[in-house]
Amino acid sequence: MTVRLPALRGEPPDPLSFRTEDYPAGMVWPEACLPWGKLNYAVRGLMVATVGGVRYLSPPHYAIWTPPDVVHACHNRDAVRYVSVYVVRELCAELPAEPCTLALSPLIKAILADVDARSVKVPKSEADLRLAQVLVDQIRLAPRHSSYLPLSDDPALRTVLEALQQEPGDRRSLAEWARITGTTERTLSRHCQRDLGMSFAEWRQRMKLVAALSRLEEGASVGAVARWLGYGNASAFIAMFHRLTGTTPDQMRKDGLRRDREAA
Repeated sequence: MTVRLPALRGEPPDPLSFRTEDYPAGMVWPEACLPWGKLNYAVRGLMVATVGGVRYLSPPHYAIWTPPDVVHACHNRDAVRYVSVYVVRELCAELPAEPCTLALSPLIKAILADVDARSVKVPKSEADLRLAQVLVDQIRLAPRHSSYLPLSDDPALRTVLEALQQEPGDRRSLAEWARITGTTERTLSRHCQRDLGMSFAEWRQRMKLVAALSRLEEGASVGAVARWLGYGNASAFIAMFHRLTGTTPDQMRKDGLRRDREAA
């Protein structure tokens, strides 16, 4: 069952405001256009957003940035825990001028986890105002992507992409998917380049990385994640992970544990 909610604006930013909520599956937020910037990301689960007429995927580790005065809407198929940060217009001058996907640094995630744990909705104290400025600086410095895992409105390609998100380990080739969807491999390949801006193979690798990050963060072993993603061995998965992130799954986990100890 789909539940439609009014567009939630959160508290007016002064200079920022924060919202962290758990939402059940099937929630739909209709279009809204806010006079301030907004950063959204899923701590757990997956949100789909339409920002400025472009569809974005919001998985853990990647945020969607929406500048002021841009029409946006979102929905989630599965339950999610979702974070929203609202940024006053004046501070948006140095932030991305166009909607985009941002790679989240550990520091961004740590700040947002901290304000959530302390139930800070709008920073008031000098310490929280300084923290807010650090967060704005980190958003400004975050690596930007037009969309890390773009989607498509083409019926055949959308069927393939949605199926792979549900079963990341599905190893069927583009030719096999073409037969299933009643089209040709050449047509699907052309639609990948047109709608996704990348090849089917590259999109599938990105999708596997996004899926792997969630499982690794939940504590799954590298071997278990590799098998779940359809790799014949962990080495192939580690090579893919390193190629796309510059580090290995184990090293990423060790770095996270070290940062947690240092922050304690």
